[in-house]
Amino acid sequence: MDLNSLKTIVIGAGVGGLATALALHRHGADVTVLEQAPEITEVGAGLQISPNGGAVLRGLGLGPALEAAGVTGQAVCLHDYRNGDPVLRLDLTGDRTVGRYHFLHRADLIDLLAEAVRAAGIKIRLLQQVDTVISGETPEIVLATGDRLHANLVVGADGLHSRLRPVLNGPQKAFFTGQVAWRAVIPNVVDHPNEAHVHMGPHRHVVSYPLRGGSHVNLVAVQERAAWAAEGWAQTDDPANLRRVFADFGGRLPAMLDAVETVGLWGLFRHPVADHWHGAGAALVGDAAHPTLPFLAQGANMALEDAWVLADALAGATTRAEGLAHYQARRHARARKVIATANGNAWKYHLSFPPLRLAAHTALRVAGRVAPDRMVRQFDWLYGHDVTAAG
Repeated sequence: MDLNSLKTIVIGAGVGGLATALALHRHGADVTVLEQAPEITEVGAGLQISPNGGAVLRGLGLGPALEAAGVTGQAVCLHDYRNGDPVLRLDLTGDRTVGRYHFLHRADLIDLLAEAVRAAGIKIRLLQQVDTVISGETPEIVLATGDRLHANLVVGADGLHSRLRPVLNGPQKAFFTGQVAWRAVIPNVVDHPNEAHVHMGPHRHVVSYPLRGGSHVNLVAVQERAAWAAEGWAQTDDPANLRRVFADFGGRLPAMLDAVETVGLWGLFRHPVADHWHGAGAALVGDAAHPTLPFLAQGANMALEDAWVLADALAGATTRAEGLAHYQARRHARARKVIATANGNAWKYHLSFPPLRLAAHTALRVAGRVAPDRMVRQFDWLYGHDVTAAG
């Protein structure tokens, strides 16, 4: 399909939206990005770009920018909460691994994507609040101002509260997952190594890893809760509340929690994976199609994969409808597997029955010593999947 005649509007200037704009432009599409905020910005938080996501960034010509902005991850380490004792260390370097892992500030990833979008001449329109989308042969976007925009393709990269998702799948309220997450970025007060550490405790866990050359550390602390009563989806919280919930955690964690000055608190909500990722002249990418819990660090990576595959499927098809169908066919089962695996990690990290936790941690320690290669390679299906080579 010749994308040079494909006028496309992407809703949302997050990771998925900006990457989708770049991927479609790479095939010649005329792309405009709509963003409701007054500027392209992100909250202070980190993310992990695993090899599967890094492959897309390299395919978009952003490999050097990724290397410059990110910290190269050397290992993933699991720790018991009480004294910080190591349970398992997975080496991310050497011949066992499928590629490089990077830790970087979310704002830095948004910046490098936005710079590439602007350099490509892709139009970004800020303060564009989408009211609804009307799919069809020539899909239409109705803005809150009443203005109407037309395109050949509308891409919903507008996250959990997507305006396009209910058009394709019917109205459906996001559900609370029983988890809340605090997120903070602190100075590196503990000489944190270039590793992702998971501190596992009953009904709770904390993930930490370095950012920005190791000068800072990203913290994501998760607790199980019966309900989320706060208005809205996110709020700031008193760091004392965070410290109180994790007061019985040992090792490096108390020093890191003491360094928290500002912290955000999110109720973790999600939809099921959408049944319909596309309709007449419309497609969903990223969290709009498949929001996931952050227990496998794949939200941004899945959005990057979606962006590449959507553009590749359209470019390789005879018609727009065929390309959109191929896009969902290539992504749907993989997204479901990733989300199921992330959900499983939540259970594993939060084991509360002491004998079960002891048995599980002992099994991990033994496996790490006896079969380290197998432990590292168990996720090759995820990290080793390169959508830029799988067309």
